[in-house]
Formats: sequence, structure tokens, C-alpha cells
Amino acid sequence: MSQERLNQLKTAIEKGKELRTRALSRKEILEQQEKELVEEIRKLGVDPERIEAEIQKLQVEQEKLLKEIERLIPSDLLK
Repeated sequence: MSQERLNQLKTAIEKGKELRTRALSRKEILEQQEKELVEEIRKLGVDPERIEAEIQKLQVEQEKLLKEIERLIPSDLLK
């Protein structure tokens, strides 16, 4: 194996190590953000495992309230 090829492999290994280090740092940041979001969700009184169901419930409630508002406003004012 030539010296040039060895240098290429060494460079590739170093780049791989650098990418791994960056990926691990990014993973750590994302895990911390996830932890903070879960904590914030819990403070709002919602189980993080049920967040999708809670969002759906709130969307249904919002739609219901909008329909109620429209019903209460005279139709000639909505035009």
C-alpha cells in the first residue's frame, strides 16, 4: 500500500472521528431539549405519552367552540 493511500485512509478516519464527535454533541443537545420539553409538558398537566391525544382533544374542542361562536353571531354580521 502506498504512502498516499495510507494518508487518504488516515484523513478519512480523522473525518469519521470528527463526524462522530459532532453527532454525539448534537445528540446530547437534542436529548437535553427533549428533557426540557417533557418537563414543560408535565408542568402543563399533560402526560407526554398522551400529547397527541391531548392535541386532538383540544382541536376538537376548538372547532366546537368556533361553531358555537358562529351560531351565536347573527348571520347578517358574518357576511
